Amino acid sequence: MPASADFIFGEFVRTLDDRFRLSIPQELVDALAVTSSEFVLVKECAGCLSLWPAAGWQEKMDAAVEVVKAKIRSGKLDARLGDVQSLGRLLSTRHKPVQLAGRGRLLIPEGFREFLQVPAGSDCVVVGAAVCLEIWNPAAWRAHLESQLPSFQQLFDQVAG
Repeated sequence: MPASADFIFGEFVRTLDDRFRLSIPQELVDALAVTSSEFVLVKECAGCLSLWPAAGWQEKMDAAVEVVKAKIRSGKLDARLGDVQSLGRLLSTRHKPVQLAGRGRLLIPEGFREFLQVPAGSDCVVVGAAVCLEIWNPAAWRAHLESQLPSFQQLFDQVAG
């Protein structure tokens, strides 16, 4: 399925090769690369990675970090420095700049492979998630769908209404 109104849609099964490379479907690459040829791979939840255009990801990251810095400067987080450290650790390990090689091949870096929990030679599910791509461990994807589909209409009404 192609992108619609700058949203990225579609669900595809792809095999992670023996070098941990994944071929992203061309229509999803085209939709994602409209704004950038640089990308960021992000740990979303256990068994799921997301791929974002680097510029869009960096804008969101910079805005969020600036809010935290402002709270630190104002003293609002003085009693929560441990939380700030935890956030810093997660931000340090949560994302990584990546490149797409020819034919939309993405090399899943070390540290992200373990998080995805898909061995080389096994299938992944590549999903268009409107504003990014997601790469799922098939079991995690099924569990996610099972938990989210019953509330689909309510979510759709909240977001679209």
